[in-house]
Amino acid sequence: MEQVELLNGSSYGSGEDQNKSLTSIEADRSFEEYCDENNRLIELKDDPAEEVEEIGSLVESQPSGKNIAFVQPNNHRRSDEPTELSFEKFPENHEEKLKRIQIENALDDTNTTQDEWRKFAKSEYGLINDDLRRRVWPLLVGVDPKQVDPAPSLEELNSHPEYNQVVLDVNRSLKRFPPGIPYEQRVALQDQLTVLILRVIIKHPHLKYYQGYHDVAITFLLVVGEEVAFHVMEILSTNHLVECMQETMEPTQRRLMFIYPLVRRENAGLCDYLERSTVGTLFALPWYLTWFGHSLNSYRSVVRLYDYFLASDFLLPIYVTSAIVLYRQSEIFQEDCDMASLHCLLSQLPEDLPFEYLLKNAEVLYRKYPPKLVEKDVETMIAKEKQQRLKEERDRERRKARSVAKPGGHSFIGRLLPHLPVTRRSVFVTTAFSILVGFCAYYYRAHLMPLSVIR
Repeated sequence: MEQVELLNGSSYGSGEDQNKSLTSIEADRSFEEYCDENNRLIELKDDPAEEVEEIGSLVESQPSGKNIAFVQPNNHRRSDEPTELSFEKFPENHEEKLKRIQIENALDDTNTTQDEWRKFAKSEYGLINDDLRRRVWPLLVGVDPKQVDPAPSLEELNSHPEYNQVVLDVNRSLKRFPPGIPYEQRVALQDQLTVLILRVIIKHPHLKYYQGYHDVAITFLLVVGEEVAFHVMEILSTNHLVECMQETMEPTQRRLMFIYPLVRRENAGLCDYLERSTVGTLFALPWYLTWFGHSLNSYRSVVRLYDYFLASDFLLPIYVTSAIVLYRQSEIFQEDCDMASLHCLLSQLPEDLPFEYLLKNAEVLYRKYPPKLVEKDVETMIAKEKQQRLKEERDRERRKARSVAKPGGHSFIGRLLPHLPVTRRSVFVTTAFSILVGFCAYYYRAHLMPLSVIR
């Protein structure tokens, strides 16, 4: 089992490690709305009368010649319920052993630069294990573990207006903790996670807590401990995650729009298929908000992605998302081209995604299509959507005006001439004809009817 660094510096693993003891706003609604919408789409997609079958795996041949096994995702899991993390331990292969030795030597060398740490974190296999991550992650973001502020007690923070929402989210994140952890240790870990989150939003009141933030915080809590995790989260919250912590989710929604230009530049047919389905970008919202921590059930995959994101531009989660969509193109084309089907497919990540392959592809996408270029594509998309909305609005107004201007729609004239074209000339002729008929009726009543009476 993968060892998880606990808050007193000990590690959680198997056997005797499990007996070691621990020391001791209102959430943005967009993530909740995502969960509600995701569940609605799942209900729309699946026939409740059908029995859910366990499907083994879908084997797809990739252009590289490698066969990648996909495990059919469980579309009936609630989207606001995180999957249970697997802390399974895998033996190091030869390349991982060599890289671990290189990182250990670099840690002993005081002249190792931050650029070198970034190369270690981004290159294949990342930082290998949590013992090394505990030492290197702070260096990647410029935190000195020897100069950290002591954590306050939970009682000192429970008056904060976000307290209840944070506690609610933390209580829902039990599946992200190591399995088999004793009750007392689990409670202590939950309290420390709550304190960690509240410390950040109290120190930076302009940053707004969002549901999903706790999925990021718990990963750092497990690896580097409570006090260092606070400083790491503080730095990330003011740069990498700052767009997600605004008053509204508009900056985040705009950022998710980067997915389509990236996909289009690599595969226009795939992008057209997604756009016709109107699936949008809702499926990727939790990936971006939580650095995939909410959606993956492999702890090993989560921390590997965190290695990469800590050492990269803050937009790399978007590029990784685009790489995943491109990688799954065969599955996408096999689905019906409608929102419910494609959302249910995309929102559930396969078990066996080859993340080393995907990270390399994301890096290639980033070099080929840097953010400034993609930003221009997004601006073009927004301008076209605005023009389309204006056109639709003008069409609605035009139809409304025609309906109001249609002469005698329910009158005698309208019934006599139901197919009369609605033009200015037809309106004029119809009006003149109505006046003439009225004049004739008046003349007949005033002059001819008295004569007929006399006779």
